[in-house]
Amino acid sequence: MYKTVIVADDSMFMRNLLKNLLTANGYQVIAEASDGSNAVSLYKEKSPDIVILDLIMPIMNGLDALKNILKFDPKAKVIICSSMGQKSFIIDALQIGAKDFIIKPYFNKLIPALNKLFR
Repeated sequence: MYKTVIVADDSMFMRNLLKNLLTANGYQVIAEASDGSNAVSLYKEKSPDIVILDLIMPIMNGLDALKNILKFDPKAKVIICSSMGQKSFIIDALQIGAKDFIIKPYFNKLIPALNKLFR
């Protein structure tokens, strides 16, 4: 049974990179969002097993999208994937309820982080 994923990143290049990585490792990307607001709507519509959220996106940033997703579904599994490696962002995201924080472009840590969530 494939685990379903929504990938939210304002960069199409990053979305494609993540989609290819996830697909190659047995995850099914069921939707993509280019901003936080769209990510929240897609989550409500599709109820994926996991959301991979960028922090810096137009309309609604990743932290606000994370808050909205968790308000809708407190059990949501969200991993923040961002080049913004500042400690304060990481701490905020984890305190809000993100399951993990992967710093771009170190995606080699993404699949182990995902697999750990479903063990």
